[in-house]
Amino acid sequence: MSTTPLEESSFHTELLEQLPVLPEATTSRVVVNNSLLRHVLFSMDEGQVLTEHSSSRSVIVNILSGTIEFSIGSEVKALEAGDVVYLAPGDRHAVRAITAGHMSLTLVDTEYSAKEQS
Repeated sequence: MSTTPLEESSFHTELLEQLPVLPEATTSRVVVNNSLLRHVLFSMDEGQVLTEHSSSRSVIVNILSGTIEFSIGSEVKALEAGDVVYLAPGDRHAVRAITAGHMSLTLVDTEYSAKEQS
């Protein structure tokens, strides 16, 4: 996986066109990846599922298109374009595409961030 230099700004354009929704598939593309954060774009066809899992990092999820059912523990919400989810490190969550769509997520290494503050 390629690394995006932490100290260099960059543009990433036309991403939704480069990651179309494919029939009966979930696809992803890492857009930015470095020691502080990782930003990933997902496309999901209707009915596709990401089973329950967790991350050691803090996570921000942005729903870009479509309707996504998102669960955190036992709480379940239907989310649409413009909605945002924050996941604390270690929180178990799952995703199901109610309709085809896109979402992005940014994972932040909170331990790296804490070291930088010291």
